[in-house]
Amino acid sequence: MTELLPLRIAGTPAHGETILEVRNPYDDHLVATTTYATDEQVERAVAAADAVRREAAALPVHVRAEALAAISRAIADRADDLARLITAENGKPLFWARAEVGRAMSVFRVAAEATRAWSGEVMRLDTDKAAEGRLAYVRRVPKGPVLAITPFNFPLNLVAHKVAPAIAAGAPVVVKPAPKTPLSALALGEIIAGVGLPAGMVSVLNVPDSRASALVADPRLSVVSFTGSGPVGAAIAATAPHKHIVLELGGNAAAYVSADYGAAADLDWAAQRIATFANYQAGQSCIGVQRVYADEQVYDELRARLVAAVEALHTGDPNDERTQVGPLINVEAARRVEAWVADAVAAGARLLTGGIRSGTTYAPTVLEDVPADAKVVCEELFGPVLVLQRVAGPGDAFDRINDSRFGLQAGVFTHDIQLAFRAYRELEVGGVIIGDVPSYRADQMPYGGVKDSGFGREGVRYAMVDYTYERVMVLTGIDL
Repeated sequence: MTELLPLRIAGTPAHGETILEVRNPYDDHLVATTTYATDEQVERAVAAADAVRREAAALPVHVRAEALAAISRAIADRADDLARLITAENGKPLFWARAEVGRAMSVFRVAAEATRAWSGEVMRLDTDKAAEGRLAYVRRVPKGPVLAITPFNFPLNLVAHKVAPAIAAGAPVVVKPAPKTPLSALALGEIIAGVGLPAGMVSVLNVPDSRASALVADPRLSVVSFTGSGPVGAAIAATAPHKHIVLELGGNAAAYVSADYGAAADLDWAAQRIATFANYQAGQSCIGVQRVYADEQVYDELRARLVAAVEALHTGDPNDERTQVGPLINVEAARRVEAWVADAVAAGARLLTGGIRSGTTYAPTVLEDVPADAKVVCEELFGPVLVLQRVAGPGDAFDRINDSRFGLQAGVFTHDIQLAFRAYRELEVGGVIIGDVPSYRADQMPYGGVKDSGFGREGVRYAMVDYTYERVMVLTGIDL
């Protein structure tokens, strides 16, 4: 048995009673063992978060900012080890694991900067005679401790996107990572424990999904921030309707290639970006490219380039430096992708490339002429498959993009500024990326969706808003 990796109960290492084995998705070897928290340990973590909430909220700005900057530096110091840990537990290729570590460093650095700028506003109230001599000071204060529930696909960076804004806002946070990929979150918990924040401000607990509802319902955890599947998000919202809930759910992100993108260099760029970001993370990204709509004038040339770009991707062992597409998280996920593609082909879709499964690995796949009601079009596929469709101009493309119960992000390849603003105006999504794929995300920008893609926003400053409320103080009798 490998050495047990500890939980972090109010920052202190601890072990539970039930073993949790973490296995590599590519070859199923045992990566590490940790434990599930006991009921008593969960209670201790929540009680500690509740007990420290006032101290956390009162922390001076420089203390929070310096702690966040120290976390960013510590991640940088351990970057290679963390990347290899992500690859081991998640199966994503080292190239993408290193990128994820870099993103996590950025999140904590941005949070340090946002903390220093988080100062509130002052307003004169004597715009009416009755308010002469009155001045208001408004600033945001934490709603209380945050429960952060994170998914397997970005086991470090999506934890960072919940923990960093909480620390920046002065809110304690209890992290429940995905049971398939808890190791990166536990490593981050160890780093945070060494930067001098109050005990109880950050806990990292392994809790089975079946026991998560008790945490969600706990009245001491004032905010629930969840990233994951739609059904689980709906259950969270139903369990705690009185709480502030942030839900970052699924998507079936679309890219549109306009007729004005007809130059060879433009089509090469679009094909490379679409091929890459339909298949990075083995397609296990809620803003990975799933649907591609191209104008008739550029369709045939784009298709040829796109198929060639997809076939050029190296698939295999995620520890191989050449690998661009690794395994899915488990064999069940790979079998589901295989079944959905088979259903689409049986319904009349044409398989242009791919369509082969080997264990947990599924070959990057391109389909065309897919019926609109096929699961690979209308559901979240979460696998390395893209659907290519011919459209008759932007109106047709935008209608098809909007014909989805999801609305996270969309990409529009165009040089036409008027078309860019039309897309921004008409597309029912949380983000419109012009000149690139919908998979683009900067850590400081607001990120989130509409419809069944959730509500609330991530992006450090925007998450800080979700974790806080405005408190106003009115000063009376002031000679202005």
